[in-house]
Amino acid sequence: MRSSYRVPERAARRRFNARAARAVHVAYPAAHHGQRGSGVKGHAARASLWLAAALMLAGWSQPTFAATLDGAFLSALWGLPFAGVLLSIAVFPLVAPAFWHHHFGKVAAAWALAFLAPFALSFGAHAAVGALAHALLDEYIPFIILLTALYTVAGGICVRGNLRGTPRLNTAILALGTLLASVMGTTGAAMLLIRPLLRANDNRRHVTHVVVFFIFLVANVGGSLSPLGDPPLFLGFLEGVSFFWTTTHLALPMLFVSGVLLAGFYALDSYYFHRREEVGSRFLDPTPEGGPFGIDGKINFALLAVVIALVLMSGLWRPEVAFDVFGTHVALQNVVRDVALVGVTLLSLVLTPRAARAGNDFNWAPIEEVAKLFAGIFVTIVPVITMLRAGEAGAFAGLVHLVNEPSGEPRDIMYFWATGLLSSFLDNAPTYLVFFNLAGGDAQTLMTSGATTLAAISAGAVFMGANTYIGNAPNFMVKAIAQSRGVRMPSFFAYLAWSGTVLVPLFVVTGWLFFRH
Repeated sequence: MRSSYRVPERAARRRFNARAARAVHVAYPAAHHGQRGSGVKGHAARASLWLAAALMLAGWSQPTFAATLDGAFLSALWGLPFAGVLLSIAVFPLVAPAFWHHHFGKVAAAWALAFLAPFALSFGAHAAVGALAHALLDEYIPFIILLTALYTVAGGICVRGNLRGTPRLNTAILALGTLLASVMGTTGAAMLLIRPLLRANDNRRHVTHVVVFFIFLVANVGGSLSPLGDPPLFLGFLEGVSFFWTTTHLALPMLFVSGVLLAGFYALDSYYFHRREEVGSRFLDPTPEGGPFGIDGKINFALLAVVIALVLMSGLWRPEVAFDVFGTHVALQNVVRDVALVGVTLLSLVLTPRAARAGNDFNWAPIEEVAKLFAGIFVTIVPVITMLRAGEAGAFAGLVHLVNEPSGEPRDIMYFWATGLLSSFLDNAPTYLVFFNLAGGDAQTLMTSGATTLAAISAGAVFMGANTYIGNAPNFMVKAIAQSRGVRMPSFFAYLAWSGTVLVPLFVVTGWLFFRH
């Protein structure tokens, strides 16, 4: 392994990394109880000051301390800290729940340090600073700003009155969320609908399956029909894939998967609903019926539209102005977007009636958990993504041989599974880019003669984000919100059992039906 961070690259890989870096600069990022009322505003204001300070740092011109790291020179051992983060998320809540509850942020930080310290010793302090700057400024900060904005805005929309969580109503909410996910993004749709769904079912004994299928459908599968639905498709749009290409080419796989899931959910929910003592006494209902149906915090619908517009703007507006921060190029449109999103977050806190947030039992615990854990994930994932981008020259060269025939022809079903399984544990946006480029990287060719290959990559990245809690940002958010409302959610491994039982067989059939070429 070389001791210099600046390493030679082949011309083809230079083009590969340039395309990936240009697309990842996009803005649509790669998702302890607080106080209500004025306390919420104060907490958010302090958080916004930290975010604003980071954005100001992005505006300072700095010397370039880091060049593109060539994954061909990295050992697979550099992926151990990332594996450590995943194992910590999976194991600690089971074996040491009290310790994990109080110290999960410190554990994530320790794994990040376990990567950065040896990396600095091997490649130099400047290289480590460059890697950290890239992880934070190019990926983590935009990611957490967007999630915070969506969490705050959606958390200010409160449905008054009590819907009754029948199988028919629950299925209708899941179907609505699945459709909305391609319009407002999986995170936006999930944050908008999870609280009304939980309120509708708060008098039932079995609610876990409702939230699990919500993650499957609303937080993942539903985002497959437009570039606004999920970050990987947005990156494909920026690479030249037509806006409605995914709508036409993923419609059948999406309808098949969502249709089977909705039918399966309705059958399972009906089984539970008609069991004795499934529904508690109406006198013990935490949100009893009474009062007219209505919505508080309607201003947040307008703010939600602003969030969507800002994300789309950052992909379409290209002023060709960027700031260099320790080797990471921070594009002007991304800075504008992130500053505006912080403003939207503050506006939501100021303009939303206090009763709306109180009605949602709004607190900062879910976003705090996501922010701390994903900080560790985004830092430790850097070498893993870099090795994947190295293609045949990297530690994961076997993947390249797996997805292509010896003649170079793509194996569509292997692209579907390779993209999907990696997207289950890695950030699905850069994973999509890796396989997009392995398949040739030319959008026009992939949309025509390579249409089934591109569809396989797209479907794998979006659908299989549902396989784990960390496969897509809203998964963890939904889990945290449900737990804060008293729902007993599956552990990391128990959730894998759910997805392995329900999703994996469904994806086997999906791959055979649509991508078996």
